[in-house]
This record gives sequence, C-alpha cells and structure tokens, in this order.
Amino acid sequence: MDMDSARLVVLQTLTQATSQDTAGLKPAEEQLKQWETQPGFYSVLLNIFNNHMLDVNVRWLAVLYFKNGIDRYWRRVAPHSLSEEEKTSLRAGLITNFNEPVNQIATQIAVLIAKVARLDCPRQWPELIPILMESVKGQDGLQQHRALLTFYHVTKTLASKRLAQDRRLFEDLASGIYSFACSLWSHHTDCFLQQIYASDEAAALSSLERTLLSLKAFLLCLSVAGRRVGKDGTCREKLEKTIILYTKVLLDFLDYHPVAFISLIQQSLEFAVSYLFTHVGEGVTFERFTVQCMNLIKMILQNHTYKPAKNIEDSKPESLEAHNIKTAFFTHPTLTEIGRRLVSHYFLLTEEELALWEEDPEGFAVEETGGDSWKYSLRPCTEVLFLDLFHKFSQTMTPVLLEMVQNLQGPTNVEDPVQLLIKDAVYNAVGLAAYDLFDNVDFDEWFKNQLLGELQVSHHRYKLIRRRVIWLIGQWISVKFKSDLRPLLYETRILNSNDLKDVFRALSLIYFLYLESIFGLLFQLLQQVTECDTKMQVLHVISCVIERVHIQIRPYVGCLVQYLPLLWKQSEDHNMLRCAILTTLIHLVQGLGSESKNLYPFLLPVIQLSTDVSQSPHVYLMEDGLELWLVTLENSPAITPELLRIFPNMSALLELTSENMRTCFQIINAYIYLSATDFLQNYAEALCRSFCHLLKDITNEGQVQVLKVVEIALKVSPILGAHMFQPLLPAVLRGVVDGERYPVVMSTYLGITGRVLLQNSSFFSSLLTQMASECNQGIDQLLGNVIEMWVDRMDNITQPERRKLSSLALLSLLPSDNSVIQDKFCGIVNICVEALHDVMTEDSDTGTSRDCMLMSNFEEPKLSEDEEPPTEQDKRKKLLALEDPVHSVSLQQFVYEKLKAQQALMGDQAFGVLMETVDTEIVRQLQEFLRGL
Repeated sequence: MDMDSARLVVLQTLTQATSQDTAGLKPAEEQLKQWETQPGFYSVLLNIFNNHMLDVNVRWLAVLYFKNGIDRYWRRVAPHSLSEEEKTSLRAGLITNFNEPVNQIATQIAVLIAKVARLDCPRQWPELIPILMESVKGQDGLQQHRALLTFYHVTKTLASKRLAQDRRLFEDLASGIYSFACSLWSHHTDCFLQQIYASDEAAALSSLERTLLSLKAFLLCLSVAGRRVGKDGTCREKLEKTIILYTKVLLDFLDYHPVAFISLIQQSLEFAVSYLFTHVGEGVTFERFTVQCMNLIKMILQNHTYKPAKNIEDSKPESLEAHNIKTAFFTHPTLTEIGRRLVSHYFLLTEEELALWEEDPEGFAVEETGGDSWKYSLRPCTEVLFLDLFHKFSQTMTPVLLEMVQNLQGPTNVEDPVQLLIKDAVYNAVGLAAYDLFDNVDFDEWFKNQLLGELQVSHHRYKLIRRRVIWLIGQWISVKFKSDLRPLLYETRILNSNDLKDVFRALSLIYFLYLESIFGLLFQLLQQVTECDTKMQVLHVISCVIERVHIQIRPYVGCLVQYLPLLWKQSEDHNMLRCAILTTLIHLVQGLGSESKNLYPFLLPVIQLSTDVSQSPHVYLMEDGLELWLVTLENSPAITPELLRIFPNMSALLELTSENMRTCFQIINAYIYLSATDFLQNYAEALCRSFCHLLKDITNEGQVQVLKVVEIALKVSPILGAHMFQPLLPAVLRGVVDGERYPVVMSTYLGITGRVLLQNSSFFSSLLTQMASECNQGIDQLLGNVIEMWVDRMDNITQPERRKLSSLALLSLLPSDNSVIQDKFCGIVNICVEALHDVMTEDSDTGTSRDCMLMSNFEEPKLSEDEEPPTEQDKRKKLLALEDPVHSVSLQQFVYEKLKAQQALMGDQAFGVLMETVDTEIVRQLQEFLRGL
C-alpha cells in the first residue's frame, strides 16, 4: 500500500476512534493497536497531525498514538522497534516547522519531541538544539513561541536523566546553551517591560509567557552548568510567577554554587530584609515571594560553606569572607527589627486560619507543619527562620523577646482581638525558643503567676490563649518544669476544652493519681473527634499512657477495649489510622498481660489481616501486625486453636526475607515456648521446608536466626524437636565436621549438636549412622572427627550456657570403652576444665565454690517502679530453665561422677594411664575443682 492510501485508511480509522459511535469505536481502537508495530505507521501519524486542515480531535489522537509509540518502540532493543531509516525520517519531520496553531496540540508535540530527544539527543539527533535555537530567534511570533516551548520541554527532559554519562552530556549541552537561554530571558523581559509601560497588555502577556519559558529553561541550565559571571488579572498572575522564578534563580544559584554566590550575599540580604522587614514591602509582597525571601535568608545563614572553622586561622578564605559579610550585616538594630517583626507580624494567626479553626477545629489542628513544609508554607517557614536567627544571635534576640513577654503580663482584654493575637504570637516564640531561653526564663514562676491563671479564663475568645498556653507548657515540660507543679497542671482538666491542636504534649508525663480521669478524658476525646489524623494523635497519647503505667492501666481500659473493634471497622480505608490502632493494641496487650486473652475474638483477626501478604493492607500494617502477633504470644497464658490457626501466614512472610525476618523468628520461638508439642506437630514439617529453602540463600546472621529456632525446639522438647527438624540436622553435623569457618554459625552448630547428644543420645547415634553411610565412613571415625573439631573450635563459643552445654554433652559419652572416645579423652577433659573456670564461683557466705548457673527455685522478682513485670513467656522460660541440664546439673558433680565411672570401667591402672594423656597443669586444676567431692 502506498503512502497516500495508508494515510487515508489511518485517517478514517482515527476519525472513527474519535466519534461518539460506540459500535465503531472499539474496532477502530483495536485496528490502531494492531498498526502500532507496522512499519510506516508513525510516518503516517506525523503526516496527519502536521496537517492543520484536518479535524483537531483527529490530529490530537494522532499525536497521542505517536507519543505512546515512542515509549514502546523507539528504543533499538524494544520488540518491534522502529527501523533506523524511519526514525531518521521522523526526526527530520518533527522539526521542519514550528507553526502549530492549537496550544494543546503544540504542547503535546513539544513533549513528544522531548521524549525522542531523551533517547537520541545529541548522538543521533545533533541538529535538534541548533534548529531550535535558530527558530527561537525568528521574527514570526507563533513560530518563536512554539520553538521556545519545545526548547523548554527538551531541556527539562534532558536535565531529568540520572545516569552519570547522560549527566555529563547534558552538562556539556547546558554549557553551550546557557548564554543563549540567559539572553532569551533578558530579551523577553525587556520586551515585557516596554510593552507594559506602553499599556499594550496583549503584547505584554505574550512576552511574559515567553519570559517564563525562557527563564525555566535558563534555570535548568543553571542547575548544572554554573554561572560565569492589574491586581487580580492574568497579567498580575504571570508577573507573580515571573518574580518567583527570579527569586528561584537566586536560591538555585546559592544552592548549586555557594562560593560563586558570595559576591551576592550582601545584596541578597539587603533585598530580602528590606522587602520583609521594612516599609518597602508594604502592599507589594505576596506569600510565595515572602517564603522565597525567608528561605534565601535561612540558606545564607545555614550554608556550611559560609561557616568558618572553629580555629579561625584554619578557615578557608571564601568561608571567612562570607562569615564577615553576614556578621557585618546582622547588626544589633537589624536583628532587633527582624525579631520584633517576625513575632508581631508574621507569627500572628491570619483571618483565614481563625476562620478554619471555627469551621473545622480538627482540620486546623492537624495542619501540616513538619518535614520540608518550611520550604513552601509561610507559617513553618517563618518559625524555622526565627529559630535559626535565635540560635545564631541569641544574645541579641533574647532581650527583644523577653521585653515583649514583659509587656504582656496579666490577663488580656477579651474584647481586644489584636492583643490576643499578639500574646499568642509571643507565647509561640517563647515555646519555640525554649531550649535557648533555659537560663533566661524562670518558667516555674511564670507558670504559677501567669500561665496557670490564663488557663482558667473560660471566655470563648480566650480559647486562643488557652490553646497556646497548653502548647507552651508542652514545649517547656521537658526543658524546665518542676515535677511538684504538675498536679496543678493536671487539676485544670485541660482535656475538657475543645482545643485539640497541641493539648497532647502537655500530658507527656502523668502521675498515677490522675490516671483514671486523664484516661477517661482521652477516651472521650477519641470518640468525639472525626479526623483520622486527630484520632491518630489521641491514640498515640493513649499508647504512651499505657506504656508508662504498665499493669496499672487494667482497671480503666474496658471502654477502650469495647470501642477499638468499632474504630477498626470504621477505618477500613485509612491504613495509617489502622497502624495507630495496632500500636495501641501492642501497648494494651503488654499492659493487660495474661488478661489479653479476652481480646482474642478481635485481636486475632486483626493479626490475621495485618500479616496476610495476599491482602493489600499488609503493605502498611505488616510491621505493626507482626509486633502485635509477637506480644500477643508473649503474654498468652496458654495455646488456643485460634492462636495456632493464624500461623499459616508465616510461610509467605518467610519467603519475603525482609527486614521483618527477625520478628518472624521471634514469633516462631514464642510458639515453641508456648506449646512446643501442639505447634511442632501441626507446623514443624512446613516450617522445616521453609528453613531448608532459606538456608540456601541467606546471610550468616540469618542462618543463626534459623538455627536458633531449631536449638530452642530441642531445648523445649528434645525428642519431638529432633524428630520434627531431622532434615536439617545432617547439615548441622556436617558443618561441625567440616569446621564451619564463621564463628557465630559454628557456635550455633555446636549448641544444636550438644542438645541432641546430651538430651537425645539415641537420635544422635542414628544421625551418626546415617551420615557415616552417606559419607562411606566408619561411625567411630566420624565420631572422632566430631569430637576433635568440637575441641578445636571451643573458642568459637562465647556464651557461658553453651560452653557448659558442650562440656556436659561430651561428658555424656563417658563412661565408654570405645577406643576413639578414649583417644579424645584429653580434649574432653580440657573442655571440662575450661567450662569449670567459666561457671564456678566462690560463695561469699560459705567460702565454698559452686556452679553459678544452677537454679534451684522459681521466685517472682521484685520490681522497681520503672521495671516492667515479667511476661507469660518470661515465666515459661524460667520454668524451662529449671528443667534444663545447663541450669539443673552441677558441672562440678557431673565431671566427678563421669570420671569416677570411667575409672570403675577401666580399672585404676588403665585409668591412670588415660589420665597421663592430659597436661599436668590441667590435671592440677581439675583436682582443685573436684576437691571435697
């Protein structure tokens, strides 16, 4: 089919695809999709959208198909990629003219060209930039604008590339067009000024649009290339955008090239301070400009390049120059005026803010002020600048602020809204600068004599001051606030008010005396508020309260326990609120301890959902859900079928191998401690498969975590544990024989082997038999290798419990007439003496030595007020330890009994010969330990 025929067919199909006839729409779209990979299709599309006589909608669709095709088929490595010949033709056709009459299509074509440039410029398309630059210089207004629009999008796209090679290419390109972009900006700005003075608004608007485009392109070049040298009308809006871009030039220049900017510090500070803090800016400035100027001052103050070294003589010349300029500029009068105006003008709540407070208190309370909001929003920007100035020039600014405080002593007339706003602003400043004012403000006296009284003023208009005083106390409570004054604060029942914004900070420390009332008020507040962010804040404070008071919270949580299921259901579409609920549940379970079992009908489905990777909410909830799962198990008094039924979630979690892996292993261990028999019989087989898969590709630390689960299973249930994890154990024994080179892994191998040998000797024998058969080795030879490597790598074991376990395990081989064991007798004795040195301590009361690891009874420890009571799992571990040979068998007695049994087996003479294989010093130490037995 020739070009004309193809063009006609494609044109008809595009026309059909833009029609309202749904019957023809789908076939047309399917046909166009089939053509996407056909040679010549994009050449036809180019021909169609370049024909200004055709229907706008058809041309628009042709541009979109062409643009989408670039993403899919332009790269050489893409399936069905365009031929190099067609791409060459298309590139040439895209820049033959810049006279598109429709703005929307012109923008799409500019973006389209930029997409091609991202892939081909400058290597395959070196002519693009020169042609654009030449077209921008043309006299035709439409052509100039379209070329400039394309120039901007191309520059923006090339600047966004991140590979080092691409960045270098753009730096070279930017260096070449930097002067041109700057001259464009200057030229169009001059044209705009001439036209605006001549009252030619239409021409001025056109020039201003070109000014914006050229300035944007200039800024992109500046970011990498460096620098070598009507009120409500549309025109007003464009002018403000231009001013913002002008100030952005300064900010970017300062950010990217601080040394080159030094010569502009003085002028920039004069410019910003005059417009912000003198009459020059009255009626002229607007919010975004104010923010930009404040950021300019802040960046000059904080720039590390402008800070001298601690030893002035070691400073770089440019740093010293910049520091001197700043010091000379920020004189006492200048700082005094800046400080006063910041507080008395910029800190004042606006009419819009006050209206928002009245109409939507919660929306006002959760207004975003964190993160990088200071870069874009006026209030946080103002507060950050105030703090920076106060930190740097506190000696000058402290007296200014204290004078403002002094002028506001006593209650303020509720009929004077201006004075209320000023007091709010001054108190805000004192709160922000709390740490800097530590030595200059007697906050305790101020609280008693001034602030406490203001909290008790109940007039509706005074809520502004009550809110600020509550926030102010929250700021100072961790800086300087006597503990014996806190009851006065709590007795004001500040939560009775509806001032939500910062009331929570004042409750960071709570006396048990007020626990019931404060917790009740917090719960009432949680029910009353409707905004998710506010509920999250209240839940955070409730969590802090529960965490602080531990089990003392139990009498007061009934209402909360009943409300949380409803809140969970209502928050189905608000995952961050659900995270806050999970955090609250974690602390609630810890506070309730074993009583948390009553929460299981709600708690376990929550854990199930939060940790199910097949459910989309797990992305947000998994980390907190796992933590809740863990504390639920740790505080469970007994296993239940419902607790067991949520464990299948674990298989998929282990496959993620994420940062939550450690918590997953802790959960598995908690199940073993809770009920090893039920858990292992139900899930050990699947768990063993997961572990075998994990061990193939996991870090050494991960291996240790996996093997520690096996070790705990053997410790809790030696017989069942060995049986259920049997597939893993040959690899452990092989690791011992081969001398695993990572000490921590080897230590864990020996811990597992010691458990099996000491507490399940028949299984150890069968394991040796299996391995000997697989390795075609004698059982005795294999046993000898195990003992020899064990003795050799004993230093890998650092935990005293495992060292004692090793000596008990090896001693359990005695008495024996096996020649291999007798051959390794010297090493076994050496290990025993080392372990005796580890565990034997002198009893100060009796003067005799005893095994310090022995535990004879179970006593509830006496806890201080700050200590958390033991969990149910802590109790289970303690009871298990009482049965553990490490803590129930005296190593000293065990060594004595085993050696006596070996002597009885061999006879005195043969045993004496065996003892001669041991170093005499080791024998002497052994006799010292066994004296008196």
